[in-house]
Amino acid sequence: MKRLFICFFTLLAVCGGVQAQGQSLARTAISAKPQQFTLANGMSLIVQVDRRAPTAVHMLWVRAGSMDEVDGKSGVAHVLEHMMFKGTQSAMGGTAAGEFSRRVAALGGRENAFTASDYTGYFQQIPASRLEDVMKLEADRFAHNHWPDSEFIKEIEVVKEERRMRTEDDPRALLDETLQATAFVASPYRRPIVGWMNDLDNLTPDDVRAFYRDWYVPANAVVVVAGDVKVPQVRRWAEQYYGRLPARALPERKPRVEPPQAGVKRVEVKAPAEQAYVALAWKVPGLRNIANPSTEDWDAMALTVLAAVLDGYDGARLQRALVQGQGSNAKRVADGAGAGNGLLGRGPQLFVLDGSPAAGRTVAELEAALREQVARIAREGVSEAELHRVKTQWMASEVYQRDSLFYRARRLGANAMLGLPLDADDRLLAHLRTITSQQVQNVAARYFGDDTLTVGVLHPLPLDPQRRARPLGGAGGRHF
Repeated sequence: MKRLFICFFTLLAVCGGVQAQGQSLARTAISAKPQQFTLANGMSLIVQVDRRAPTAVHMLWVRAGSMDEVDGKSGVAHVLEHMMFKGTQSAMGGTAAGEFSRRVAALGGRENAFTASDYTGYFQQIPASRLEDVMKLEADRFAHNHWPDSEFIKEIEVVKEERRMRTEDDPRALLDETLQATAFVASPYRRPIVGWMNDLDNLTPDDVRAFYRDWYVPANAVVVVAGDVKVPQVRRWAEQYYGRLPARALPERKPRVEPPQAGVKRVEVKAPAEQAYVALAWKVPGLRNIANPSTEDWDAMALTVLAAVLDGYDGARLQRALVQGQGSNAKRVADGAGAGNGLLGRGPQLFVLDGSPAAGRTVAELEAALREQVARIAREGVSEAELHRVKTQWMASEVYQRDSLFYRARRLGANAMLGLPLDADDRLLAHLRTITSQQVQNVAARYFGDDTLTVGVLHPLPLDPQRRARPLGGAGGRHF
């Protein structure tokens, strides 16, 4: 279930301390602070200088994802992402289907795209000397996307096959999708990013074109450039290729507030699988204001620390107590168990505990054991040693991740999409380092009752020995 959420930090176990060389590289990477500009038409530009290698990352972010869709047209944001590779038409002559990718490859670069609940992103990683070329290409694609119906007819089949392979043929993904649709009633987060199959069957080329016209608007987009670049030059190119695009009004975004839940929801899914699986999802606050956090903002951060204490490193609480069966009166109840907190997003967030029961154990026993681990923290708190380990690993993880130019660009773009400041990563890390055992204990006691809980259970059916995995074919298979 954790993979459904966009977390601020990837909570990976990093062995040992932070090496001096890593610290030096990190300081080099962030020595020049990112700069942000607003172009004449309302589009934003963010530039991060990093001169360690003669490369650059160019990203175009659009604040339109699956949460901006309407019922009956789920998946349209993701389908549009695929269709953005199918050609343009402009006074400059435009491009044919697939030509964008071929041109980027000819420049010595790589490129791809992704769709999320909150936004859609397109990126190229290229030699810094070819930055102007990709800015010109991407600006043309953003403003002049154009393709015949025949391209849509082919690509929609690729998207449907993607849904079959990544959701319908993956029992845990199928349960995750069902759980999400059950937990939320009014929030558009209830719809899967890839779309419901019936909606994909009935989606039309004009549905996709309408979504493109509505949301691919300069004031709804952010360009991020990171690498061995000169800020004044990047700004001139941005004004030349992006800033001259005509400004247009955005549709009104209606508030879709999730109503209060008043009791446990339970959903069961039967699918061919090797093991049973259970996921428990509680509605929790998300982080909204990082500059001046409210009580709920602090709770959201404390919940993120709680998730890390439970499952943030090798040998964390869930691993020790449920998988290894360590501790007083402990018995092994799970083959695997995890925790994750949806800290950031434009919509409501969930805290999830999940796992697969060990042989001879039931999902009911595992559900009770998962809940007991949180209840124990609510009673006893967490040790300073646990907090120190979690925070040390966050620092180490951030050092190593910032060594990646693509990571830095992606963090800047995602923050911008969520309305966060350029220094959001640093502010959040500073806030997380101040979270106390008492704060973690308080959120463990406050947010894990029955009234906000949705439970999903996967009941395994026998596997088909004749079934073979289907390859995901077509141009669309390259996106994610």
